[in-house]
Amino acid sequence: MAVPLVVGIDGSEASLEAVDWAADEAVRRDVPLHLLHAAPADHDASDLVAAASERARKSAPAVRLSSEVLSEDAASALVSDGRNALALVLGSRGLGGLTGLLLGSVSLAVAAHADCPVVVVRGGAEPRHGRFGCVVVGVEDGEGSGTAVEFAFREAHVRRCRLLAVHAWSVPVGNPGPPGLSGYALQALDRPPAQVLADALRGPEKRYPDVTVRSEVVEGSARQALLNSASGADLLVVGARRRHGHVGLQLGLVNHAVLHHAPCPIVVVPQI
Repeated sequence: MAVPLVVGIDGSEASLEAVDWAADEAVRRDVPLHLLHAAPADHDASDLVAAASERARKSAPAVRLSSEVLSEDAASALVSDGRNALALVLGSRGLGGLTGLLLGSVSLAVAAHADCPVVVVRGGAEPRHGRFGCVVVGVEDGEGSGTAVEFAFREAHVRRCRLLAVHAWSVPVGNPGPPGLSGYALQALDRPPAQVLADALRGPEKRYPDVTVRSEVVEGSARQALLNSASGADLLVVGARRRHGHVGLQLGLVNHAVLHHAPCPIVVVPQI
């Protein structure tokens, strides 16, 4: 049996937009789409599930569809289903969201604990419908983004679009270095930022030779660099490291920022 895309539904418009996105992606990858709703045992979810199923079939008539209603906490149910999912797809806001909260608490909790990639469907119609023809991936120094880079190449391959790999860097605070060196030269005393990016891309570029890749090294805020690049992207991909000695992922300040503010759908990919 093919591993499905799982989309969380709660009746909100944001979750229905997630259904639209996930239905298109399921057909693109020829995998089933599974709708999941979690609610108290006395809650009648039949109308909600029917509406989401109709939305999915309208968006992608050929999609292979199933649905499930579980009587448990929504975040726990999604994380559990994610163990056997290609990815979990969520809306950026739920019905229980507080005014002014830019990302629903369920979406944030799932992004921090799932074992599979988590897609939070954000932004307007253009990126959600693939109008830009570009996937952006954030690349950091170390091992945290390796799985994310592989995921991003695969996405660009499946979508037949270009890939933009972004690496942002800054001189560590309190490390002035030898006098007379520029910021880039200081960073190069360790490992040049361009080398960090080239090393991260070398393997995937060989595995996906059909993907057109552009590299961008930015001196400054990683948060701002990714948000700027995502303004012309259909998908933003970031990695998340495992937390040593703790359950879940280390999302970090950059991931939190892009999850709350990205102008397009964003994927958080756990490090393997």
